Amino acid sequence: MTISAIAPFIFLTKYGRKEIGITKPRNFKWLLIAFVCGLIASILLYFFGQILYGNSYQNWYMYVGKSYKIPATITQSDKNIMFAIMAITGMTFSPIGEELFFRGIVHSSFAKSIGEKKASIVDSSAFALTHISHFGLVFINEKWDFFTIPTIIWVTSMFLVSLLFFTFRKKSDSILGAIICHSAFNLGMIFCIFYLL
Repeated sequence: MTISAIAPFIFLTKYGRKEIGITKPRNFKWLLIAFVCGLIASILLYFFGQILYGNSYQNWYMYVGKSYKIPATITQSDKNIMFAIMAITGMTFSPIGEELFFRGIVHSSFAKSIGEKKASIVDSSAFALTHISHFGLVFINEKWDFFTIPTIIWVTSMFLVSLLFFTFRKKSDSILGAIICHSAFNLGMIFCIFYLL
């Protein structure tokens, strides 16, 4: 994520950075709306997983939460501290790095030749497929498994969320709209994992 975040500042000119959306937002209200929509999307995805799969590892949030290694005997105070640390890192590193890469570099690379809408499908598809690394091919009880239907739902959800991120890049006329929506999505996901599962 660090490389993705600094790459535009090393390899792109000022014009190139502007082309990928590193600009001042046109309207700051879209940043607030992006934050709210990112939170809502993550909470809806939590409820969808709960309805379909409950607390099984076929529930994407349950599996992702397993990687957090939250101790069963943790005190509420320590859990809150752990949540704050996870939330700050989750709201910072991947939203900045992934948005500069997917909604910035990848999107802008395709937009000139195939147009904005098709480019958003390309960058959203790439984003969604890379998120199989979070859930899809899973390692449970010392063996690898692949949950076909839950993975299809997860990847489709990541594709749709990615389109949401792109929407706020366009609405705000800045990559910051996508970063804030992504950051809020991650905050909502981490909150659900810590306090709702």
